[in-house]
Amino acid sequence: MPTKDSSRLDVRKTYKLYVGGAFPRSESGRSYVVTDAKGKFLANASQASRKDARDAVVAARKAFGGWSARTAYNRGQVLYRIAEVMEGRHDQFSAEVAAAEGLSISKARALVDQSIDRWVWYAGWADKLAQVVGSSNPVAGPYFDFSLPEATGVVALLAPQDSSLLGLTSVIAPAIVSGNTAVVVSSFDRPVPAITLGEVMATSDVPGGVVNILTGSASEVGPWLASHLDVNAIDLCGVQDADEARDLEAAAAENLKRVRRPEEEDWSANPGLSRLTQYLETKTVWHPIGL
Repeated sequence: MPTKDSSRLDVRKTYKLYVGGAFPRSESGRSYVVTDAKGKFLANASQASRKDARDAVVAARKAFGGWSARTAYNRGQVLYRIAEVMEGRHDQFSAEVAAAEGLSISKARALVDQSIDRWVWYAGWADKLAQVVGSSNPVAGPYFDFSLPEATGVVALLAPQDSSLLGLTSVIAPAIVSGNTAVVVSSFDRPVPAITLGEVMATSDVPGGVVNILTGSASEVGPWLASHLDVNAIDLCGVQDADEARDLEAAAAENLKRVRRPEEEDWSANPGLSRLTQYLETKTVWHPIGL
């Protein structure tokens, strides 16, 4: 097997953002150094700004109409395709998770397996969710009365800081499978798997703007997403400071966003339906009988 020529210079990467299906640099021109769990240089990552967050929200809103109008079955197919492409890049994800989280390659591979399986799990829920959380309501009159779930809109996700891929997957997949679009702020210290996931999105069947991934500080970008009037829900799971979480929740009250507060999470546990139902609205439809 050929070995790396020690006389060659390292090709150091500067990763970009993933917004609207493209990979722009931060408009601020800033980047920061990403290191592995032992402090060794891995890459440079773009540090997203307020303007980048606004651009991501615009892209997510533009994509919402088309994505939410797709059949549930088709959205499930798209999520399954993400799993397929991730499976083909298993070795890359494993190496990146191992470096980011300081794990052995075997433990990292197990986390990648779980992440891929989670995409498949949520893909299976796409065309079953309406039957589980919707209903045909009994009414006293000659009417049919149905309650049906609908996507709430643009969801901001402040991704977990400690789980670079499994936790990231566990917040993105339930948000988009029901028809929402997402703006995601990755882990600050462990962004590389998130960037690679953006590459997977771009090379699978995910329409541009459905998922937008920002690297950088959630403390810097989070307040702009929380107060943005075109963001309909926000997940604060990546916020580690209680005072910061309270401030973000207060900012989100400006337009009555749905807010998921930070809590202790076991990302390897059965995820249940709470994140699926968190970002749904219920529409009730009446129709007369016999007409």
